[in-house]
Parts: sequence; C-alpha cells; structure tokens
Amino acid sequence: MRSRGALFAVALLTLLAGCKRQNAYVAPPPAEVGVAQPLRQPFTPYLETTGNTAAYNQVDLVARISGFLQEIRYKDGALAHRGDTLFVIEPDPYKAKLQQAQASLTGAQALLVQSEAEYKRQSSLGKTDFASQSAVDQALAKRDSDRANVTNEQAGVVLAATNVAYTQVNAPFDGLVSEHLASVGELVGQSGPTKLATIVQLDPIYVNFNVSEQDVLRIRERVRALGIKPGEAINTITVEVGLMTEKGYPHRGALDYIAPTLDAQTGTLAVRAVFSNPNRELLPGFFVRVRVPLPQAVPDALLVPEMAIGTDQSGRYVLVVDKDDVVQQRNVTPGQALDTLRVISAGLQPDDRVVISGLERAIPGAKVAPQPAAITPPVTPDKT
Repeated sequence: MRSRGALFAVALLTLLAGCKRQNAYVAPPPAEVGVAQPLRQPFTPYLETTGNTAAYNQVDLVARISGFLQEIRYKDGALAHRGDTLFVIEPDPYKAKLQQAQASLTGAQALLVQSEAEYKRQSSLGKTDFASQSAVDQALAKRDSDRANVTNEQAGVVLAATNVAYTQVNAPFDGLVSEHLASVGELVGQSGPTKLATIVQLDPIYVNFNVSEQDVLRIRERVRALGIKPGEAINTITVEVGLMTEKGYPHRGALDYIAPTLDAQTGTLAVRAVFSNPNRELLPGFFVRVRVPLPQAVPDALLVPEMAIGTDQSGRYVLVVDKDDVVQQRNVTPGQALDTLRVISAGLQPDDRVVISGLERAIPGAKVAPQPAAITPPVTPDKT
C-alpha cells in the first residue's frame, strides 16, 4: 500500500510540474521585400506599330528586241552602277538596219534638194508667164512629197538607232542584280519582252506601315506642333525601326509619304518612311517594329520595372507598401515601355513604395519588412 501511494504522489508531482509550462505560439517574422519609389524622368511618348520594308526601286530587266543573247557582263547578285551594261543581244543585224536607214535618209535628202531647186525655178518662171501654173503646182507637190519623205526616213533612223541601243541592257540605277534568267546563246524577245533579271535598289529603303484613325490625329498634332503646314515637307518627322532580332530601334529615318485618304475597309492610313541603308542591313520584305515620336512630352514620368506589374481580372496592378508596412494592391494604367521599365500613366504617386523584388512573398493585406531597393534607369531615356 505504501509503495502504491508513493508512486501516486510522484505522478501527481510530475503532472503539477508539467502544468506550469505554457506552449505559446510565436508568429514568423514579416517577409522581406524590396521596395523603391517610382523612377522619375522626362519621357517622350511614341506611336508604336509594325511594318514591312520595301525596295526604293525594283525593276525587271527585259529584252525589248528579238535576238540571240551574246554576253552577260555581271556576276549574279553583284552590285551594279547606273549605266553599267549587264546583257548584250547580238547587235550586228540592228547596226546593219541602222546603216540602211541612214542611207535611205541620205537619198531622200538628195531628192529634196533637187525638188526644192526645181520648185524655185518653176515658181520664178511662173511669175514671168514662162511656166504654167500647172507646172508650178507640180513642182510644189514634188517638193512637199520629198520633204515628207525626208521626215519619214529621219524617223526610220531614230527607230533603228533605238533598236541598236536596245541590244545593250543597262542598269537604270545603282542596285543588286538577281541571277540571270537567260543563258548566252538563247533566243530572247522573240514573242515579246523576255525577262533577263531583276535589279533592286537597297539604299535608301522604304518602310511601309499603317496607322489607325486615332493615330492619324496624333500624327497630325505632331505635324502642327512642328509648324509644318499642309502640303509642306514632312521629312522632319523622325521614324525609328528595329528588326525582330535587334534590341530597341537602331535605324532612324524620316517620314516620306502619308496617303491622302483612309482605307474605308480597315479604317487605317498608309504611311511610308525612308531610311538610309548603306550597309544593306535592311532587305525588302523584312518585318520591323516601328515607332514615331509624338508631341506633348511628359517632363516628369513615373517608371517602374516591367516585372513589378501584375495582371488580374480587374486589370493591371502593382503592389505598394503603405506607412504601416502593409501590402496593398494598386490598379494602374501602364504606358510606354522603356527598356526593362514601363511608364505608369495613372494610379501611382511619386512617393509610393512599390514592391520590385520578393513579389512572391508580398501578399495584399499582409505585413512585410520592406528593404530599400533601387530602380536602374534605362541606358538611353528616350531610345529603347
């Protein structure tokens, strides 16, 4: 009995000792997130769209006369200069026809000299009644007929000389020449003009793109801001383009043409810009990104990293930390992109603390431990 009592007393003491220890819950520390105020800097808005490059000049070189192709004087794909002879069609038959035409002209001119002298003689005799009026009229008719024949033969010489010139197919401008489509010794121009090759001028080069009606009004505002009156040159408006594999817009050109009317089916306006292309980096048919600077530059725009902007059913938003270090979701209106940053047009204040790192730990309504961070400015503010 005593042993059992002793055991019970020990157990009771142990239980009482355990009751004195309290198991209190210790909350984890607030999550650390990087915060920074929006970057403030001047900003030029741009009209951004896409377009395609097109050759400044592109012409099919054709044989306009019939004959055997005698020479090819260029290498496929080579650069040709204006006036360079690229193809030669056998010239001898056409040179012979030119000589015939020149000989016929010489004979017609000799007959005209004779008929003019005869008309003068008959006209003089007719004034003194030594020649009848009929003889004078016949001499006049013969003179006029020979004069018309000379004109006809002169036209024959011009046509023959033109055909001789056609025996050489020359480059109409500086450009790259495609592969030849006819071989030496081949009969060309027999049943009509025969395509021999194509020459393409790449410097300068065009970029064609379309803009919406709203963008048309913005461009017109830009034109007015520059003081350009309707009908005056529009090449003072800068246009920048970039290829799909290029960063930013490294190619700068100028507006060259604006269509006079909108396309009623698409509601867009055709616009063209021209670019210097000495190194032939741009080729016809390339798909390019296009941007045009617009008026009303923003002197103090707010920018945040692109990665700090989220999307949900309510639209675009950023996470900000209030004065109590509590995360709040703030709906914003994003604007133009600048490098890895994006302009916030509305919804953000300059002194807001925006979460730019540790976004996965920032939960709206939860308290966080904000850590100062920095937003890296774009390399060139107005050129992405």
